[in-house]
Amino acid sequence: MSTPAPPKDLPELVASLRSEKRAVAHVGIFDLNAYFRERRVRIDVLEAVFGEGGTFVNVLPRWDSGEAVYHPGPFVGEAIAIDLDSCRPYPFEDNAVLLIADYCGPSRACSPREVLRKQVSRASDHGFGVRAAFEFEFFVLNESGETLRNSGFAVGRRFAPENHCWAGETAAVYADFIAALEQDLVAGGIKPLSLGAELGPGCFEITLKDTDPMRAADDAALLKLFTKSSCRRLGRTASFMAQMSADSAGLSGHLHLSLFDLQTGHPVFPDSKQDHGMSTLFRQFAAGVVRLVPEGLAFSHHTVNAYRRHSLGNWAPRTASWAVQDYAAGIRVVPVPQERCRMEYRLPGADTNPYLTLAFVLGAGLDGINSGQDLPPPLAPGGGPDAAAIGGEPLPNDLYEASARLASSQDCRRIFGDPFVDYLVTACTHESEATRRYVSDLERQRYLEIV
Repeated sequence: MSTPAPPKDLPELVASLRSEKRAVAHVGIFDLNAYFRERRVRIDVLEAVFGEGGTFVNVLPRWDSGEAVYHPGPFVGEAIAIDLDSCRPYPFEDNAVLLIADYCGPSRACSPREVLRKQVSRASDHGFGVRAAFEFEFFVLNESGETLRNSGFAVGRRFAPENHCWAGETAAVYADFIAALEQDLVAGGIKPLSLGAELGPGCFEITLKDTDPMRAADDAALLKLFTKSSCRRLGRTASFMAQMSADSAGLSGHLHLSLFDLQTGHPVFPDSKQDHGMSTLFRQFAAGVVRLVPEGLAFSHHTVNAYRRHSLGNWAPRTASWAVQDYAAGIRVVPVPQERCRMEYRLPGADTNPYLTLAFVLGAGLDGINSGQDLPPPLAPGGGPDAAAIGGEPLPNDLYEASARLASSQDCRRIFGDPFVDYLVTACTHESEATRRYVSDLERQRYLEIV
């Protein structure tokens, strides 16, 4: 698809799409799980359906992961607006595009994408531009939607069961699968930096290139949609659960972020004359994240399953910590080369909502700069994956605790606003309660005959 100047309004976008012989638009909204809820419309009626007076039912912020309503109505059609800059090719249908929309009425306060947009605007007001990128691990199962349900969602047959971490053999044996997935991503406007095997049977990883923050979050959310769709079209299932089973590796969804000066274009994080090659602004930014993450972990960990990944042996940090180049730390500082100096936020699992993760890190970091936060000592060197459990303030152990800590966080409320914090607390508390009574086979095995 050609890349002309961004259209100034929807009629101009429609005219451009018609000139390119586009026939169909997939128009959708990302919900709290970064799940794309869409309507497919013909380009000929796009303006009539989603132009002035266009609506989408406002139930999306008011139902849970199981599509059960937990928030009071009324449930009505609410005005929405298409982000004209979001237009990209749709990889699974000829002559089709994908467009991201969002609510314009009361539900806009619940929009993860809007929360990110506000923090990007804050950065701009401070004279900072943002570069960001995500990387995701995921499992591929040899299970279709039907066989997965027939098994009761048991962890089934793994695709590439013989895979080892970063295995060259896997890259060769499954080259057709990897190339086909990459082709679908590229066809959808996503160009991976790398795509290959990761830790364990059926495990793969996609790393994205850095770009502007809204595009980075869009690419990350659509990476999941396109990957799951590509696999399902082949009769397989891609899983981005943070911890799919006890004998599986935890899956991560890490964020890489840097700031640059909007006037000069120069990066603001590196300073070779200071400790660890970190500028004062970088230290303050990282300090803001380290300080706030115990209170705001629910931004990146909004599912019950997200907390199971933070267990021994998983390389998943369990404290608010930082270190230079240390993969056991919650924040990994990468000081060189200077032109790519950045921080890696290593706490989120692959189930994270990229809009909320990026919004939280950016908001907390900017607050650290504004208040001149001091960076605490780094994580002690020399530890392996289990060193992630020591050093720094402990993180919430589960979704309920994270919800409670967020509810009482005056700093999160000040930075992100009461309406969204209250919404996120309500959603996370409901999700925790909805799963609290579930009893696993392991619990019955351990307790049924003993207690």
